[in-house]
Amino acid sequence: MTLHEVMHGLMAYWLGDDTAKEQGRLTLNPIKHIDPFLTVLLPIVLLVIGGPIFGGAKPVPFNPRRVRYDEFGAALVALAGPLVNLLIAFFTTGILVLFDPAAGSIAWTILVMTIQINIGFFVFNMLPIPPLDGSRVLYALAPNFVRRGMEVMEQFGLIVVFALVMFAGSLLGRVMVTAIENITRFFVMIFGGV
Repeated sequence: MTLHEVMHGLMAYWLGDDTAKEQGRLTLNPIKHIDPFLTVLLPIVLLVIGGPIFGGAKPVPFNPRRVRYDEFGAALVALAGPLVNLLIAFFTTGILVLFDPAAGSIAWTILVMTIQINIGFFVFNMLPIPPLDGSRVLYALAPNFVRRGMEVMEQFGLIVVFALVMFAGSLLGRVMVTAIENITRFFVMIFGGV
């Protein structure tokens, strides 16, 4: 999550917005990215009530009006986080295939979990639902009437995402598992694995 958030900030900085830098968020110190509710309380509450485990980091701030390329600049900022998760999963798959640790070993478990978690972050964050990163990408490409609807949804922020997880969790889970399996299979194929 730390790398994901830092990449948002670095992309915004590269595109002309120094908000994240001014707030000390261009750091790999994970403590700077902890949100008391999203990172700590929400996952614990969901675990206790038996819901799907869900959480996040404190979003890195950026000002879309200060980045170059208007909505497309904001879309690039949004894409930077999930793409770093996808790259981590890609390179970790390469390590898994090339070094081929014994299935069930600690090394194998760590590599597989790293792949699954990072692809999961990528897939979930690319859902085109405000305030997730995929909504920024859709916003840059969508007609005005869709943008207006997304702006209304964004006012409710994480409530929409939380409701999705709570009420459509099983469907979302199936979509996530299918996407993780297919992307992993594709990465393994690229590295010549079976």
